[in-house]
Amino acid sequence: MAEPSSNGAAAESGADYGKTASFLAVGVGLTGVITYAYFLIASHVLSKPDYGQITVLWSAVFITISTLYRPIEQLLSRHISERTVKGRPIGQPMRVASTIQLGLSLFFAVVALALRGPIQNTLLEGNETLYWVFFSSVLFYAASYFARGFLAGQQRFGLFVALILSESCFRTIFGVMVAIGILSGQSAVAIGITAAPALSLVVVPFAFARRAKREQEGAPGEPGREAEDMPVEDEKFSFAEGGGFAAGVLVIMFSEQAFLNAGPLVIRGLQGAAAAGFIFNVLMLARAPLQLFQSISTSILPHLTKLHASGTEESGAEFNKTVRVVLLGIGAFTALVLVVVLIAGPKLMQIAFSNKFTYDRPGLLVVSLGMGLYLCSVTVNQACIAQGQVRRAAARWITCAALFIGWNFIPLVSNEFRRVEFGFLLAAGVLFALLYYVYRRPHERAGDVPAPGSGEELEARLAMLDEQV
Repeated sequence: MAEPSSNGAAAESGADYGKTASFLAVGVGLTGVITYAYFLIASHVLSKPDYGQITVLWSAVFITISTLYRPIEQLLSRHISERTVKGRPIGQPMRVASTIQLGLSLFFAVVALALRGPIQNTLLEGNETLYWVFFSSVLFYAASYFARGFLAGQQRFGLFVALILSESCFRTIFGVMVAIGILSGQSAVAIGITAAPALSLVVVPFAFARRAKREQEGAPGEPGREAEDMPVEDEKFSFAEGGGFAAGVLVIMFSEQAFLNAGPLVIRGLQGAAAAGFIFNVLMLARAPLQLFQSISTSILPHLTKLHASGTEESGAEFNKTVRVVLLGIGAFTALVLVVVLIAGPKLMQIAFSNKFTYDRPGLLVVSLGMGLYLCSVTVNQACIAQGQVRRAAARWITCAALFIGWNFIPLVSNEFRRVEFGFLLAAGVLFALLYYVYRRPHERAGDVPAPGSGEELEARLAMLDEQV
């Protein structure tokens, strides 16, 4: 008799998550638009070398924080949400996560200071200001990602969106102030990258204040102070619990960062900062649609998860139909983008990013086609996660990310810009083929199938909401 009730609760929870998907998508979409405004402004107000250094700085910061801090965000979002639903205390996960996060921050600080010379003189071309922006940004993002995990676990999605949206706003404000003459120069634009996570933390006290108030009032469904003093056996917290699933999602997310950010860093090493800014703008053709695609990628996972969990022939057919319809929609969108690029691509790029760079139509077409294959890969990846194949999918992602990075150092294509463009297309195509094979020939692990409305499903969805710009 208990099982129908449990299934009903899971369905209700899944429905609740489905309702928040559109809200999260709107918030993330606005975040992306505002962040793009930051780069559009920066490209107009800075010289080519100065803008290129900003893109290199951005890529270095986001690869670093995604690698170091996203695991803690996922750990918090998953275990806090599960313990809250079960009425268990969240103190132990909070303490474990904060200890790990502090250790990672100290580790980064020591390594970054020890390697200050290579980072500042080689990667950032001797710019001391950019080095300290990089250093401080990564440390401030430690607190930001911890707050994201806490808010996601508490299902405080309003504050979650407020946090990431305020980051984009504060960052872009610095670009606007340079554009209107209040501030000037590359340093002012760069400081926005540090100010974003630092100033956005003003929303965090509201989250903890509300939790403290609920604990004092003994609000239903949330453990009060007395719950924190429960016996030790209720405080147990296992890092291995769901570790394979979390690790798989992390590998996928890290691979995404490599796809989107490795190109500018490689070009920076080969041709300098100005060239890195150029290829960063070209790859915006892939970044921008991916940001807009978040609404689909986040909502399709719970839908596919519920269909897979049903286990009926009809649900299986609907599962495949959903994937097919989304892929056809991506195909139509890609065709439209190709037509627009063919007609006016170079001119539109100069309108958006200023006429400091000259864009060639063949390169834009190659990246546009790669964008379509990449979006198809993201769609099929969600199907693989719903089928409980996150580990197989992660292996394909990291393989293709390594392929993309390695390709850029092999001079099979003499033009280094064209090498990145074709490399993106090649890696995206191989990734789609490999993931599609996994999707059509599933070998699921029972422990990796995210139950509808579960912490695993929420964790995977939030991973896809990370900034992809």
